[in-house]
Amino acid sequence: MDEAFAIVDPEDVDTGLFNTCDVSHRKLTEPLGCSEMRVNQVRLEPGDVTTPHAHEGQEEVFVAMTDGRIEIDDEVRDVSRGTVVRVGPEPMRSLRNDRDEETQVWLAFGAPPVGTIDGFGSYVVADE
Repeated sequence: MDEAFAIVDPEDVDTGLFNTCDVSHRKLTEPLGCSEMRVNQVRLEPGDVTTPHAHEGQEEVFVAMTDGRIEIDDEVRDVSRGTVVRVGPEPMRSLRNDRDEETQVWLAFGAPPVGTIDGFGSYVVADE
């Protein structure tokens, strides 16, 4: 996209599942025309947990659109709606809805954009 801005309602973007877990997300990178970062909306139903992972060479910023929980290097942290969390490339991270009865919604921003819009690039999954 060559335009200097874009306005996107995530509700207008198709929902998919991550390739490592059954958590729904909306890929907003392409609709927004982003070229220097990746953007996803992540929706966690009660019981949903994203796969613990890291991104080699990419930091992520998570914005809690609802109250939520994030696990960083085996420590679970409660996060209030509106809170912003930055995670560097190395720590393992996972979003988790293991307490709430409500859907949790996050925005996830990754930069620089590693891999492709469809692939995570240097995506490191935690050893089980």
